Amino acid sequence: MPFQKSAFALAILSLMATLPESSFAQEKKMSPVIVTANPLGNDESAQILAPAKVLSGNELRDKLGGSLGETLSLEPGVSASSFGAGASRPIIRGLEGPRIKILQNGMAASDLSALSNDHAVASSSSSATQIEILRGPASLAYGSGAIGGLVNIVNGRIPDTLVGRPTGEIELRHSSVDQGNGISVNADGSSGKIGLHADGNLLRADDYRVPSGVLASSFNRENNAGFGASHIGSWGHAGLSIGTLNKRYGIPTAEQSQIDLSQTRVDFDSLIKAPWQGIESLRIKLAHTDYAHTELNSAAIPQTRFNSLALESRAELVHQPLAGWRGKVGLQNEGSRTSALSADASVNILPLTRSTSMAGFIVEEKEFGPLLVNAGLRYESTQRTPEGNLARSFGLTSWSGGGLWRFASGYGIGATYSVAQRAPASEELYSAGPHEATGTFDIGNPNFKKETSHNVELSLQKTAGIWRWKGNLFQNKVQNFIYGSYGGKVDESGVSCPCTDESFTLRNWAQQNATLVGAEAELSYNAGNEGLSWRGFADTMRGRLDGSDNLPLQPAARMGLSAAYQQGAWRSSASLIRAAAHDRIAASSGETPTAGYTRLDASLTYTQRYGSTDVSWFVLGKNLLNQDIRLSTSLLKDVAPAAGRNIIVGIRTRF
Repeated sequence: MPFQKSAFALAILSLMATLPESSFAQEKKMSPVIVTANPLGNDESAQILAPAKVLSGNELRDKLGGSLGETLSLEPGVSASSFGAGASRPIIRGLEGPRIKILQNGMAASDLSALSNDHAVASSSSSATQIEILRGPASLAYGSGAIGGLVNIVNGRIPDTLVGRPTGEIELRHSSVDQGNGISVNADGSSGKIGLHADGNLLRADDYRVPSGVLASSFNRENNAGFGASHIGSWGHAGLSIGTLNKRYGIPTAEQSQIDLSQTRVDFDSLIKAPWQGIESLRIKLAHTDYAHTELNSAAIPQTRFNSLALESRAELVHQPLAGWRGKVGLQNEGSRTSALSADASVNILPLTRSTSMAGFIVEEKEFGPLLVNAGLRYESTQRTPEGNLARSFGLTSWSGGGLWRFASGYGIGATYSVAQRAPASEELYSAGPHEATGTFDIGNPNFKKETSHNVELSLQKTAGIWRWKGNLFQNKVQNFIYGSYGGKVDESGVSCPCTDESFTLRNWAQQNATLVGAEAELSYNAGNEGLSWRGFADTMRGRLDGSDNLPLQPAARMGLSAAYQQGAWRSSASLIRAAAHDRIAASSGETPTAGYTRLDASLTYTQRYGSTDVSWFVLGKNLLNQDIRLSTSLLKDVAPAAGRNIIVGIRTRF
């Protein structure tokens, strides 16, 4: 019974609250976690241009899922698109797809996950040492694809420090819900002035169980390997890395499609300290990505082949303070060739399209007593050139200004106002064909205008002491917002037809002004320290097309409470999250209301020390109440709920 399950969950949290007062840890001063994707490299508490969250260490390993969206979905303001176990992309404050940029070590992932919800992110979370979330318009440093925010996956493949003796981590885990087995390895070493790195992971998971049985075509397979080396000295560092990713996963729809994905990526990174007078550092980065995936039908016959070849370069100068201003100026260039072509030479989804962009940006920061001021400006020129269609060019100007008033020690009030512009993505301009995995026939519009986002945010925070908290209010008004408007049934040529299993749902990309408003709050006690710690959070938002319908696939309001206890070799935690029912649906998309749910997770870890090696034995419980969880942000929520009760056991060795 639901009442009994909720009472059981509350009893667990209440039991943890009865631990004696003497077990509470005294306050410790924790080292700040630096956000590498932030233009000025500040720690989490100083994010006024783009509020940040960083997952690392034990917190990251405990929240790790089979996809990036699943890993991040329990953070305030973040939900997931959830297209089965293999494909789930983060949604930040109601924005997704081409408005949320995925980075790997500060450079674009350059996959096709933004094109459609059934496409996986081609960067493995299992090999990550840190995952950074920047909520808000981070486009000043990273381009129009980050108009709604960005996620940076850090795996350290190009070392920037010499570690001496080899260090690293090896983890084995088994999950009950899908009989999944995974191994991940991450190692660093050095020889003389050469830093070395290697990482990899292997995952094999079958179709997962849901409360009503087994969800067909929900399997997930992945292997990933990366190697890097760099020359490191007092002057800085310069290095190269190469990584490969292969992934095959099922799409849990009636068609039971599969996706077979591969990617090869080469990166170069260099940092020169004090290259010229007045310059603190010069950083030059390059990334070349060769990506492809094939959509297969239930008989494993190719239907559509997606390809992307991309090259990105960045140059960034950090200058010494000028009249108290510290900051960074940079240049960015991106070029890509993208296509989605029918395997049998029939109707293509997306013609071969060449995209180029060149941009310059500047971000500056200055302290005026207790007031920290941040301002930035970016100009970007973007071109889309398809075969057989209208070429488009866009000039994009983005800027931001904000301040953080630290009115007392550890307390601050922040406000930002930003304008960010986005060029329509290739699929929004030029799509004109059936998409087997999503069951839609997509029609783009080559005459779309650029999107312009006007975002205002207010925040109040306490970032010092044993009790810490933060609250955010935001409003985002977007001119010429691009969204999918759904129509009737068509055949594979786009001609209206009777409703049959072989038909597609017509999806026309449309444009209209939209407004998104929301709030987030988080309260923590003794976070990350020994003894008892607590954390509570809540988030809510609403997105509407101005004067008409709700925006589709918006997240439900949530509240969460977690408790953890660390003492010596033991570490334990339990979390309870309640998502409200969601009935603010988009009539034009054919959405249906989504029921609320309660999710209970827990973990227990025991760590043994052998010389310089730590061995941790762990058990994680996810969705312990075995709830039928359906996400309002998922296109497949009516046919593919989230996984049921899952017990994960494993061992982790750090050396």
